[in-house]
Amino acid sequence: MPRGSRYRRPMLDRAVAAHEAEIAPFLAPEPSDPAGRRRVAGENDTAVSAALGVSPRDSATAEHTVPVSDHPDVRVRVYWPGPEPTPPGSGLPILVYFYGGGFTIAGIDWVSWDARFRERAHDAGIVIVAADYAHAPEQRFPAQPEQCWSAFEWAFAHAEELGGSADRLAVGGASSGGDLAAAVTLLNRDRAARPVVLQLLENPALDLTIGHADARGVSAGMPGVIVRKAGRMLVRQYIGDDPKAARNPYASPLLADSHADLPPALIITSELDPLRGDGEAYARALSDAGVDVTAVRFVGQTHGSLGATGSVPSADVAHRLIVTELRRLRADS
Repeated sequence: MPRGSRYRRPMLDRAVAAHEAEIAPFLAPEPSDPAGRRRVAGENDTAVSAALGVSPRDSATAEHTVPVSDHPDVRVRVYWPGPEPTPPGSGLPILVYFYGGGFTIAGIDWVSWDARFRERAHDAGIVIVAADYAHAPEQRFPAQPEQCWSAFEWAFAHAEELGGSADRLAVGGASSGGDLAAAVTLLNRDRAARPVVLQLLENPALDLTIGHADARGVSAGMPGVIVRKAGRMLVRQYIGDDPKAARNPYASPLLADSHADLPPALIITSELDPLRGDGEAYARALSDAGVDVTAVRFVGQTHGSLGATGSVPSADVAHRLIVTELRRLRADS
């Protein structure tokens, strides 16, 4: 840093500011009760997607219900890269993915998530298995990681008939889904040691004690105590009132005693996201444990802005980065 220069507070990307202004008229206020918030958030997603012209690609899909021991069954949706299902035995990589929504909202039926899965499957030439895990607080930890683990095991068992390869499994997720994806890699290491070739974590929440949250870059008018309070509210809905549960490694993968023998990772963080600290600390923990990891921080981006492909240039770059990494898993790459 040049002599005499001073630390500059991170600035919001102008494209993100323009995008937020564009969608603001279509966002209805969300009520405080979980069910009402979930309903309105879904309506907002539909309205914003329509306003932005989001049109899901015509891709082949199929749905299955996967049983989960001692917890509710989980619905999974398979996305193939083309308009027809990939023939069995084609050997494509399979990405088992968990959507983000603070453990309390969203799902694979949201227009934005469904469109993203279709686009990624097509652009990367892979099969995606997306799990519609249960919402908190109606279902709480450990239901969600167990559902996601069952979805992963189902994808492994059916890989060949889905046109994929059991030797080219990847696990991914965003935000709360990133927490669940990291938990699945720990469960896999501890239970089965399936050959996972990549974990893809996008703005992941990985420490539910909120110990690594970093609010410094969010806003000059947003005190860290407010950010942490909001985070703890969502965490309580997910794990309940016992603070010890937040230290369970399958709830907070960053706090696991060991990160050895986990899959190689691509971790994407955003400068203006309080969860940036989680993702970057996890990258260091993996690296210290001998795991190959690539961590990329997007300057000027917020927690959700990298999902705004077509509107925010950095989101388009993030999409190409992810697609490139997933294409590397193909045998013909």
